[in-house]
Amino acid sequence: MADVRSLPVPDGLEGERVDAALARLFGLSRGRAADIIAAGDVLLDGREVAKSERLRAGAWLEVTLPPPPTAPAPVAEPVPGMGILYEDADIVVVDKPVGVAAHPTTGWTGPTVLGGLLGAGHTVATSGAAERQGIVHRLDANTTGAMVVAKSEIAYSRLKRAFKERRVDKRYHALVQGHPDPFRGTVDAPIDRHPSGDGRFAVVAGGKPSVTHYDTVEAFRAATLLDINLETGRTHQIRVHMSAIRHPCVGDLAYGADPTLAARLGVKRQWLHAVRLGFEHPTRGDWVEFESPYPDDLERALQIVSDES
Repeated sequence: MADVRSLPVPDGLEGERVDAALARLFGLSRGRAADIIAAGDVLLDGREVAKSERLRAGAWLEVTLPPPPTAPAPVAEPVPGMGILYEDADIVVVDKPVGVAAHPTTGWTGPTVLGGLLGAGHTVATSGAAERQGIVHRLDANTTGAMVVAKSEIAYSRLKRAFKERRVDKRYHALVQGHPDPFRGTVDAPIDRHPSGDGRFAVVAGGKPSVTHYDTVEAFRAATLLDINLETGRTHQIRVHMSAIRHPCVGDLAYGADPTLAARLGVKRQWLHAVRLGFEHPTRGDWVEFESPYPDDLERALQIVSDES
C-alpha cells in the first residue's frame, strides 16, 4: 500500500532541488527520488514538479511513497569457506568469508550467512523479519571475520539489546594507506548516506553519531595495520571514518583507496577483518570471546607490504 506524506517545506530546505530534498527527507537515493518525481507522485502546492526545481520554504509538499520492496527469503544452501568458530544451543559464531552477505536484501543475489547456516542444518531464532531471522549484527559482504547469530529466542533478544547498548567488544584489523597521525586516536564524526545517493555513506552534518577508536599494530612503508574498536555500529563505519581522515582501507576503491597499491598487493576488496568478537553469553552470563584468523588474501597482502618495508 502506498504511503502519502503531506508537509510544509522546512526552512532548512529552502532553495534545495526537489530530488535532493526528497532524498534527505525520506532516506531515499537521489535516483529513487527522481523516479518518484517522474511518476508524478510529488506535488508542490498541488502541481507536479521537475526533479531540478528549487523548493520554497513553507510551500505544501505532497509525496506518494511506493511500498518498500520485499526482501527475498533466504536460500538454504551451504556456503563454501564459511567456518564455525563456536556453537551451542543459543548461539553460533561464524567465520564469514568474503563475498557473503549477512542476510538477503533486495538486489543481492549472492550467498548469505543465514542461508548458509540453514543449508548446513543449523537452527536459528525465528525472531526478526523473515529474511534476517537470528541476525543481531552484520558485516559488509566483502568484510570477513567473526559474526554471531542467535539460535534461541532469548539469545536473540538479549544479544540485540547488548549490541544496542554497546556492551559488545567488536575488534577489527584494517590495513590503511599511509600513517595516521596520531598513531592512536578516535574518530568521532556523524555518518549518513552519501549525498550522491550512490549507496555509499559519508561523514554528514546531522548524521547518526558514530565513534571509532583505533590503535597502531604495525607501521609499514606504504601502509599501517590498525586495531579498531567500534563504539557504534553504522553501515560502512570503519571505511567511512578511515576515508574521512585520508587513510582509507587498502583496496577500498569506493572510498578513495589507491588502485595501484591495491593491485600491487593483490587486494580486490577492502583490507578489513573482524578479528575478535566479545560479549556476555546470553544465557550463561559469562564473558566469551572469539577470534578469526586473517583469510588468505589479506594475509598475502600483509606479507607483501611487510616485505616491501
